[in-house]
Amino acid sequence: MQITRLTIGQEQSPLLVVDNFVPEPQSLVNFAASQKFLANSPYYPGIRAAAPQAYQQFMLHSLQQTLIDYFELPATQLGFSVCHFSLVTTPPTQLKLLQRIPHFDTTEKHALAAVHYLFQGDQGGTAFYRHRKTGFESIDESRTLEYYRSLESENDGPYLPKAVDGYIQGDTPLFEQIAAQPGVFNRLVVYRRQLLHSGMITQHTSLSADPRVGRLTISSFIDPA
Repeated sequence: MQITRLTIGQEQSPLLVVDNFVPEPQSLVNFAASQKFLANSPYYPGIRAAAPQAYQQFMLHSLQQTLIDYFELPATQLGFSVCHFSLVTTPPTQLKLLQRIPHFDTTEKHALAAVHYLFQGDQGGTAFYRHRKTGFESIDESRTLEYYRSLESENDGPYLPKAVDGYIQGDTPLFEQIAAQPGVFNRLVVYRRQLLHSGMITQHTSLSADPRVGRLTISSFIDPA
């Protein structure tokens, strides 16, 4: 396991990158291939299945204190509110508007997201963005109203992403990409859920529903217990 501590953007947000995260990553792929995946979110452009409980225990055993220290969390223990296998399967032209722009998961500073890449080849990673009009790279409670009002003001503008644009790819007239982590097999990235971010879904990304060939990840929400 190799841990790299980064900061990104003008807001210098912490980003943790862990390579060679689990000792036998292929066993997770094999397990995922035996699970039933379902579309269970109106926002996620794909399908999901529960990850094993032992995976959560392994992550906390391996990284709990590192996460508490690096993200300056007011806790001595962490827990999971979400932990599931995920496969992106939605064709670019079928995305809803909110799936074509970066998003944030919560306004809570101490809430973390982790993405564990379990696919082979160049299938994209995770990118982070700055909203050009407001300059925001993260959205907390004090920024929410201004951010949503700014988005609404851009709804009728000429730069609103259209269905033909598909998944966001780098800089756009509305958003600037400030950082990107390539999706490398058995790499884990951890960041604050309030950051504006998006999966990097490229022309090389397989949209297969087969975990053995598709863009398989484990996505987790981690919170102070």
